[in-house]
Amino acid sequence: MHEGLEGHEAHPPDEPWTLPVAVTMSILTVLVAMATLLAHRAATDKLLLQTKATDQWAYYQAKNIRLHEMQVAVDMLGSLAPADKEKAAALQEKYKKEIERYQDDKDEISDKAKELESESAHISHREDRFDLAEVILEIGLIICSLTLITRKMTFWYTGIALGVVGFLVAITGLFVH
Repeated sequence: MHEGLEGHEAHPPDEPWTLPVAVTMSILTVLVAMATLLAHRAATDKLLLQTKATDQWAYYQAKNIRLHEMQVAVDMLGSLAPADKEKAAALQEKYKKEIERYQDDKDEISDKAKELESESAHISHREDRFDLAEVILEIGLIICSLTLITRKMTFWYTGIALGVVGFLVAITGLFVH
């Protein structure tokens, strides 16, 4: 009958602080998960914007190539002695209009690409905040867990303080624009 209780005395009785420490660790774990999720989403958004910006620059380059082709055509029509000068002049005028259109298109495409790059940079700052919050929260969680090993409440208070700092850093990441 006493066999089941024999090993029980070797374990110290539950301390009243173990439940608050365990709850604090659970909260920190949830906050770490949230910061991690937000960081991953920001990273995904950043990559999508970088891809869109790269696509815009490729489109810009394609327009630029076409623009140079039109400039070459205008130059050739102006320097050669064509048999039908009126037709050559009409083609030259058509190509000049195309050159203007391509130039305008290039400017719009360039502006869009720069806008996407800027937006990607802002999201990168947001991602950095979430990553920093994740690290601070993880450190807070680890330090808080030391309370269970050492029974020193200083670790618990330090873990809570780091948890608050990590939470605030994550909140600031939501407001980075």
